[in-house]
Amino acid sequence: MKRVVITGQGTINSLGHSATDTFAAMAEGRCGIGEIDIRDVDRLAIRIGGQVCDYHPDEHFNRQQIALYDRFTQFTLLAAKEALAQAGLTFSGELAAESGVVLGNSGGGMNTLDENYRSVYEDGKNRVHPFVVPKLMNNAAASHVSMEYNLKGPSFTVSTACASSNHAMGQAFQLVRSGASRVMVTGGTESMLCFGGIKAWEGLRVMSKDACRPFSANRNGMVQGEGAAIFIFEEYEHAKARGADILAEVIGFAMTSDASDIVMPSKQGAARAIAGAMRDARLNPEDVAYINAHGTGTAANDKTECAAVADVFGAHADNLMISSTKSMHGHLIGGTGAVELMACIMALRDGIVAPTIGYEEPDPECSLDVVPNVARDAKVDVALSNAFAFGGLNAVLALRKV
Repeated sequence: MKRVVITGQGTINSLGHSATDTFAAMAEGRCGIGEIDIRDVDRLAIRIGGQVCDYHPDEHFNRQQIALYDRFTQFTLLAAKEALAQAGLTFSGELAAESGVVLGNSGGGMNTLDENYRSVYEDGKNRVHPFVVPKLMNNAAASHVSMEYNLKGPSFTVSTACASSNHAMGQAFQLVRSGASRVMVTGGTESMLCFGGIKAWEGLRVMSKDACRPFSANRNGMVQGEGAAIFIFEEYEHAKARGADILAEVIGFAMTSDASDIVMPSKQGAARAIAGAMRDARLNPEDVAYINAHGTGTAANDKTECAAVADVFGAHADNLMISSTKSMHGHLIGGTGAVELMACIMALRDGIVAPTIGYEEPDPECSLDVVPNVARDAKVDVALSNAFAFGGLNAVLALRKV
């Protein structure tokens, strides 16, 4: 079994257009959630989100590319460019053949879908652009990354709702650990902050109209976000031989199924995923200092997740720090685990634990240390990242400081 390390990272999300900006925002406890600016926003009951602001596609892509890249693909390519620049990798020959892309994405090209539904059903047009299908397909982002960087190895997209990114990064981890690949570009992306995307989520009645307050007794729902985060997972000896700057080591992964309900989470399913990741990483409860929680700000998730953590960690649960950065950047659905992995890297590399902002009232059913409102300096050697999705699909990653 090979060791797997992270040698590059890149992102664009509501907190910043780069990893550096995102880390600064997380350390400051800055909120990237605000009023959204989209077409027909006045017809929505929910008018807030973690929207990527001050973003202009024509500053990054030409007209032909914009015609082919949905917003979620654009975000991915920008994040991948940053991650690969930091990693200092180029792909040719055997390395290209042994390197690939695994991305998490749930909605695909929702902006493209929304625009073309309008065109056909509202405007009555009978023709759409010939690139609509390749623009909206879920694997578009992964495919464009593979083409842009000559990645000829295993490349695919994982779509498991809110656990998509963690499932994708878990698959990338296993491909490198097994020796099947030397380098994998991985992470997740999402952009469904369009009228149809928000209207669909409104129907679930789990959305907040004012803020995301995970673990706080007065929380009133989740808030959508958008963006992408991309990482370079690399075999340790390969990274070491070329003198790469190692950000963290990925040491464990587990995934489970609740097999119970399409929307209600299961404590047992979440607990089995957490315990499985620790078992895979050969960790004891006392080894873990920080957990980046799924922490959506809904009563069902927050209480279930806290109960699962308490079950797995026992007495050590009182010594854990567990925070939800969704309070700052919103819930990126298929891309959320990737942006949240950055909080784990920040804790491991910089000794700064991102806070759960918006925390106002203690909830006796969420009595863990949720790092309320203010980031914390702390020594963190091992961190976990949780993702629990609709459909009862759970994925947990374990990382270690290098």
